[in-house]
Amino acid sequence: MNSTIDLVYFNAGGGHRAAALALQEVIAQQQRPWRVRLVNLTEVLDPDARFRKLTGMAPEDLYNKRLAHGWTLGLGEELKLLQGMIRLAHGGLVRKLSRHWLATEPDLVVSLIPNFNRALYESVASTLPGVPYVTVMTDMADLPPHFWMEPGQDQHVVCGTAYAAEQAQAVGYRPSRIWRSSGMILRPSFYRTEEVDRGRWLTALGLDPNRPTGVVMFGGHGSAQMKRISRELQDVQLIMMCGRSDALAASLRAQSVAAPRAIVGFTGEVDRYMRLGDFFIGKPGPGCISEAVHMGLPVLTFDNAWTMPQERYNTRWIRENGVGKVLRSVATLRAAAGELIAELPQYRARVRAIENRAVFEVPDMLATILKRAAQPAEAPEHGAITLAH
Repeated sequence: MNSTIDLVYFNAGGGHRAAALALQEVIAQQQRPWRVRLVNLTEVLDPDARFRKLTGMAPEDLYNKRLAHGWTLGLGEELKLLQGMIRLAHGGLVRKLSRHWLATEPDLVVSLIPNFNRALYESVASTLPGVPYVTVMTDMADLPPHFWMEPGQDQHVVCGTAYAAEQAQAVGYRPSRIWRSSGMILRPSFYRTEEVDRGRWLTALGLDPNRPTGVVMFGGHGSAQMKRISRELQDVQLIMMCGRSDALAASLRAQSVAAPRAIVGFTGEVDRYMRLGDFFIGKPGPGCISEAVHMGLPVLTFDNAWTMPQERYNTRWIRENGVGKVLRSVATLRAAAGELIAELPQYRARVRAIENRAVFEVPDMLATILKRAAQPAEAPEHGAITLAH
């Protein structure tokens, strides 16, 4: 019998939507007997786009603009304010969401977003008893309280790191509700096994195939910090991924630097460009770090007052696994890049030891959850499923 699975996302940051699209694509490839629907939470809560009409922008646009400009100082305090507003609006959120579930009747609800999981879970549990609710974390760790995990709720949670699974246990999730994947969800294109003529591709980009090449990326909207990185590493060959920021791309092209540059605008083929690199430079986001490591690239990233609080654990993960260097500022980047390039074989060996198959593992988990939900009595408790070291 076909089941309807709703994947809940929003567009703040881009990683949540990317994970939803990746799961949808893999489920289709696997020919599961499921109907998969993408549910934009913003559209459910504000179907008439009143916020956009009032302000001229979608709720997530301001957040994304701040990321692009690097205006992230103070986001931790703003997060507490946002969470307070969500708690105040809890009753209204649950009522709106309940009406949505009654009208759409999914068989499984999967959240790929933080902050709203209490309201999402309670609306599903009260409206569609027996329909399971799953939170798939797109961060490497929780940022308690009330970010990804909610104490006292009988929902499932998929954790991409051992640390996140430990957090779930500490919060009180039952072992049978904790699912351990081998990493973050990546787009299926990152698992292509095609042979790439790296020398030909680099030459076509105006780069020297015989020089170490860094791939610089700060998400789909780019970052003004990339201009300083380019200046600091003016004698290092770089592929600069600017995302949707045409202004950033133009500014980088206008720079006078000693080493070749490839300036790339928005592309759906990030994996192809990463195949050309030797190392990665960017913010410590869970998606870009996981993409780089999966493609065999050691990481140079930053941890300072501008680092978003939910990404601080990621820098610890990099250090613990020895897959890169974490810096306080761009001022030390030149020396760190030189050290990493000198030790590339050792770094790349550690990077290649990490295997991430999460996008293929999560559908198996969802299938098991659906099967258990269809049984008259829940299966006995088992320990947390461990699929990764």
